[in-house]
Amino acid sequence: MTALQLLPVPAGPDVLDVLPALENAMDGRAPVLPYAATDAPPSVPSHDLADLPDGLAVTIGTSGSTGRPKRALLTAESLERSAWATHQVLGGSGAWLLAMPAHHIAGLQVLVRSVAAGAEPAVLDLRGGFSAEAFAAAAASLRPHGPAKRRYTALVPTQLKRLVDDPAGLEALCGFDGVLVGGAATPSALVERARHLGVNLNLTYGMSETAGGCVYDGTPLPVSRIHVDNDRHVVLGGDTVAHGYLGEPALSRDAFTVDLDGIRWFRTDDLGHFDDEGLLVIDGRADDVINTGGLKVNPGVVEDAITRHLDDVLDVVVVGLPDPEWGESVCAAVTLVDPTGHLTTARVRERLRGILPDAALPRRVLVLPVIPQRGPGKPDRSAIRRAVQGSA
Repeated sequence: MTALQLLPVPAGPDVLDVLPALENAMDGRAPVLPYAATDAPPSVPSHDLADLPDGLAVTIGTSGSTGRPKRALLTAESLERSAWATHQVLGGSGAWLLAMPAHHIAGLQVLVRSVAAGAEPAVLDLRGGFSAEAFAAAAASLRPHGPAKRRYTALVPTQLKRLVDDPAGLEALCGFDGVLVGGAATPSALVERARHLGVNLNLTYGMSETAGGCVYDGTPLPVSRIHVDNDRHVVLGGDTVAHGYLGEPALSRDAFTVDLDGIRWFRTDDLGHFDDEGLLVIDGRADDVINTGGLKVNPGVVEDAITRHLDDVLDVVVVGLPDPEWGESVCAAVTLVDPTGHLTTARVRERLRGILPDAALPRRVLVLPVIPQRGPGKPDRSAIRRAVQGSA
């Protein structure tokens, strides 16, 4: 039976105290299960520790966006190959600024890449929340030395928007050789604006089950592969794919496979296709598609239209709610650039009429102070549905 070390991960600068344990895990001496230091330690039944994969380094929680969270089993090889491939794509190893919680895969990978590069990361203290001013100060403290001369960071879309809207934040962003953005769909208007302003932006797609991002700007990392099956589900393969879930043999068999060439594959719950240039396009989650009046509406299309055509919207999540007439109705939860501002359903529908089909126009818009999340950048759609229903 393999021992599994519970690893409490602080949110502030003390997060660097976990680096020795992470290095031990990567060396195969003691696999770890990271969790937020402010939470109670997770329970791990002894029978879950039987039959773990050789070389296990990290057991990392998923966001739970499709139900209860699970714990993906990542070997040192999976993490090392992911870090190597990321640095290859970005142009070489570098020093990283940690701007996300490190008990989630996106933040943890910043630490893994830092270990691989032999460069201690700078840390953005998130205990008081995210601000452009604090990000700029943390970025200024990142001084690469030795072989890791390049500067990188990883963000979620909401962080990116706040930074490009702030002169000091934008200046700090433009000083990075690579800015990874993932965790949720990034509005195309924001991508275009950031790149136009000089941000070296890379859109990433991946999850805990793939050791974080394994597709950059629609192209798989050198160690990864993509397949879209007959049901339009995105299937990700290669060296970074996890070896299943901790204590979940049935779920592991359903989600993970190994082909005749020994390549591991993970079937996601996302729908996608390849565009004319062969780049992967994510169309949204299979269970998020809204069926209204017999027509299927992709929430991502509505979200993109709202952020592109309503300048006062900071963030938006579109969900479907049961409707006695239409089957489901399109509803939007938004946060505003000006928290004291006001936005009506009528104004949203009027602004988007002719841009979206009538069936896709939101029938209800709710302004929230913050978008509920399950992890960095990942909206909690169940909580959002409850909030919108409660506002009726």
